[in-house]
Amino acid sequence: MNKPHFPDGHISDSNDPRKPPREKTTLSLHSSRISLCATYFLICISILLLHHAAVVLGHPQCLDYGPPFQPPFHLEFCSAYETFGCCEQEKDNHIAAKYWDIMDYIDPQAQKLCGGFIKDILCQECSPYAAHLYDAENPQTPLRNLPGLCFDYCSEFHLYCHSAITLLTDDRHIQEWCEKNRTQFCNIVNIQDKDYCFPDVLRNTDLNNNLGVVVADKKGCLQLCLKEVANGLRNPVLMVHANDNTHRMFVAEQMGLVWVYLPDGSRLEEPFLDIKQLVLTTPWVGDERGFLGMAFHPQYKENGKFYIYYSYQDKKKVEKIRISELMVSTADVNKADITTERNLLEIKQPAANHNGGAILFGLDGYLYLFTGDGGKAGDPFGKFGNAQNKSSLLGKVLRIDVEGKGPQGRPYRIPHDNPFSLDPKARPEVYAYGVRNMWRCSVDRGDPLSHRGKGRIFCGDVGQNRFEEVDIIIKGGNYGWRAKEGFECYDTKLCQNSSLEDVLPIFAYGRSVGKSVTGGYVYRGCESPNLNGLYIFGDFMNGRLMALQEDERTNTWKKQDICIGSIKACAFPGLVSSYSKFIISFAEDEAGELYFMATSYPSAYAPSGSIYKFVDPARRAPPGKCKQKPVPVKTKSKRIPFVPTAKTVPELIKERLSIQSSKTIVRSKERLPASSGQKRKKPASDRKHGSADPTRSGKKLPTAQRPKGRDAQAKSDGRTQKEKAPVISGARTPPPQKRRSQLPGALKKLSQSPKVKSAAKEKTSKKGKKKKERVSARSSV
Repeated sequence: MNKPHFPDGHISDSNDPRKPPREKTTLSLHSSRISLCATYFLICISILLLHHAAVVLGHPQCLDYGPPFQPPFHLEFCSAYETFGCCEQEKDNHIAAKYWDIMDYIDPQAQKLCGGFIKDILCQECSPYAAHLYDAENPQTPLRNLPGLCFDYCSEFHLYCHSAITLLTDDRHIQEWCEKNRTQFCNIVNIQDKDYCFPDVLRNTDLNNNLGVVVADKKGCLQLCLKEVANGLRNPVLMVHANDNTHRMFVAEQMGLVWVYLPDGSRLEEPFLDIKQLVLTTPWVGDERGFLGMAFHPQYKENGKFYIYYSYQDKKKVEKIRISELMVSTADVNKADITTERNLLEIKQPAANHNGGAILFGLDGYLYLFTGDGGKAGDPFGKFGNAQNKSSLLGKVLRIDVEGKGPQGRPYRIPHDNPFSLDPKARPEVYAYGVRNMWRCSVDRGDPLSHRGKGRIFCGDVGQNRFEEVDIIIKGGNYGWRAKEGFECYDTKLCQNSSLEDVLPIFAYGRSVGKSVTGGYVYRGCESPNLNGLYIFGDFMNGRLMALQEDERTNTWKKQDICIGSIKACAFPGLVSSYSKFIISFAEDEAGELYFMATSYPSAYAPSGSIYKFVDPARRAPPGKCKQKPVPVKTKSKRIPFVPTAKTVPELIKERLSIQSSKTIVRSKERLPASSGQKRKKPASDRKHGSADPTRSGKKLPTAQRPKGRDAQAKSDGRTQKEKAPVISGARTPPPQKRRSQLPGALKKLSQSPKVKSAAKEKTSKKGKKKKERVSARSSV
């Protein structure tokens, strides 16, 4: 099981800017006043906390347990939530119909007094805080009959419209209290979290200022969440789709295996491709050789072709990188035909590192290959290094046409507009040069509406000793290595003599941020509209996730950290709040949703890798908008269902509340007054306790061997961050008809119990007796 990772700068739920700081709730019982009733009171509180284990107060969430959204059409009835909320037009119409059904039973004069109240109450199903108002954060608990109303509002509603309560709910207990006592009725329908009762929640600017946007802390760290979609993988280096409408994902392990994952999350038992006997890799931590790249032909549905990039060793023990073409099996669409391998290109690799490995098709239909500079430190090959030598294929972006053959038996063609195709001193395959070791590149799909940015190729280029960089590939561009590293000079002499027209990175960062960049994707998916246009990437060594936002006016990019793990922000079913530290690669599915692959132990043979999907907890697309209809695929291999290993946020909350509740009970028992002649035990709170929560133990990730990353000079900083426990207080009192453990009812039952009655009678009967007899009676209780 992968160890959780909380990178530097990631925030805990105590820093959520959407809610004002909460006062800590403490339970203090004086030892001389503890009685049997007080002990039972603690037990009732504990049961209540456990019953609401998955509740996180003040969390924007709809009744379907998802984030709110922007309705695609105007809401005619609940118009207060037509900009942002939990209702589409169909649900709005349903609420309106229910309202008019109620109005049919009310006389015209009462309609004028009560119509507004009834409409407001019904429309709370459309509120961004609907789940909170109806006690629905936990899918395992029943909904409230009425939303949580602020006491003053409830009193006014009761004053003018108490007879209408029978039309809003058929709960007899609520109806009875409505007739008997206004105060008790409003206590029942109220919620303890005063900031979130209706209508005060609408006036709370601290809550609503950033509602629906990607929330950032004071340092600008964006709060996103994750969903675990795969685990148990051995260094998953890539995940790609075939763009064939099947929505299958092909996941490659560094050792040379490619697995098929189906849209339901299951994996086929037999691999799509198995060339581990050909691939050169080792169990060494940080070994960069192996199966490194894979791309499907743009017409894969018609021709069944795909391309791979891997390290291998020839018969003379010479290490090379090989780019090959293969075809899918005619007998099984989930199996590759290994016998069809056609070698397109082989490049001698002078060192074991800097192998590059990215391979993709551009929108122009040509195949792009991204090679490393050959390895070692400082590109020491030749007078200026491989990267600046256009006659070498190392340290380059290459572009070839895989359709047909070229002159002299070359198994590919050279695109006619390659920038150096007519230069006798350059290899015609070279499209751009001066790169060090680009690790993970991607093609921007472009804005869904304007198509701006479509076709741009983004790459992360791993630095030497000082800077990591992100580049956009330009035809004929010189990216500066080894003269430059990031924006600065690396080889001073070479840098002074180099061209001033070198292509600068769109962003570069130093070693205080990270040590080995992992290139990502520009988000263009449907499910998280707030993320559109963000280039999301990470750092392999430090486990940091980052985003770049483009300023179109200045043509610059602004960096923001991404925070994973805010328990309050991520308290949705199925979401996790941590991930494995070493970020290997990013991926995009057929619908444009974004993922990343990470491992807790970066060895090609360690089954410690997982795949996570990004989720924006602040806003989602309207329900139904992003539904896909995958083309069915016949499977001959057995399906292995996905079994998650990471604990979801609701599970963590339940676990911690259980621990807190247990400790509260233990402390209350230890504080019971001692009888005469007995020494009082030292309170449990005065003794040191070890943490019972493994996620808070502060244990470091395995560091038996420190990984080298994609650079022999890089070293792990070994930093970890302990997870902060959430501050959870103010558990709500549910309506009496819904909770057996509802507090007033529990105390009422407790007062009627034989034990309590007996204790009370005994205490009364012994009044006026001698001190020794009173002590004896108290001891017996």
